[in-house]
Amino acid sequence: MKQTLGAALLLAFAAASPTASHAADVEAGRAKAATVCAACHGVNGVSVRDTIPNLAAQRAAYLEAQLKALKDGSRKNPMMNAIAAQLSAADIANVAAYYAAQPGAAPDAKSAPLANLVKTRVAFPEGYKETFTRYHTINFPATRQVRYYYANPVALQAAKAGKPLPDGSVLFAEVYAAKLDAAKKPMTGADGFFVAEKLLFYTAMAREAGWGSDIPEMLRNGDWNYAVFTTDGKLRPGVNQAECLACHKPLGDASYTFTLKELAEAK
Repeated sequence: MKQTLGAALLLAFAAASPTASHAADVEAGRAKAATVCAACHGVNGVSVRDTIPNLAAQRAAYLEAQLKALKDGSRKNPMMNAIAAQLSAADIANVAAYYAAQPGAAPDAKSAPLANLVKTRVAFPEGYKETFTRYHTINFPATRQVRYYYANPVALQAAKAGKPLPDGSVLFAEVYAAKLDAAKKPMTGADGFFVAEKLLFYTAMAREAGWGSDIPEMLRNGDWNYAVFTTDGKLRPGVNQAECLACHKPLGDASYTFTLKELAEAK
């Protein structure tokens, strides 16, 4: 039976590198996994939710090959690319060996997210429509959503001055389901953006001195914390900040935000 191109490449990766178990330090792999990888994949390789793969009992060579591909960018996954880029060759071998040594996950088993990455210090910005500036809009076709972005005066003034966003900055977004046409496609207004129909939730990122002190350095975004709020302004429990932190991690030169340019140009 012919191998697929993906399978052939994976075998090539595995063959090109030594099996992780030969020179790997399993205890060092456990330490790295416990502080960083466990945020999504669990301390013992049992993931925190269904959309994240379990790593327990996977072959060490397979895990090592995948981490190398994520590190060099040949496998695309924005969150994991950002994390793998910070791993040394020894880290990769150690983590691969550690997870390979764990027993496989039981059916439907899930790990709890790390407590320090579920905790957030971000509060809902009451009265934001009167005090914040709406500075940007983005369509999200994959989820049929449109988001409106707001910033408080502290963030706005710093961005306009060409300075990094300082402590006290708050960026906030309203997330709406787009109005759909008869073909179930998002309707677009005269401004080119989807027509908002129903508020789904809010997202926020904010920073104060020391807020990043208990976040692992490989995930830490300075002192930024992230949060999701329900439509009545209540904190959505159990949100795993690790996913936000990993996604924003490469943006250190832009104050860890995707919309700094738009914020600087806001009127």
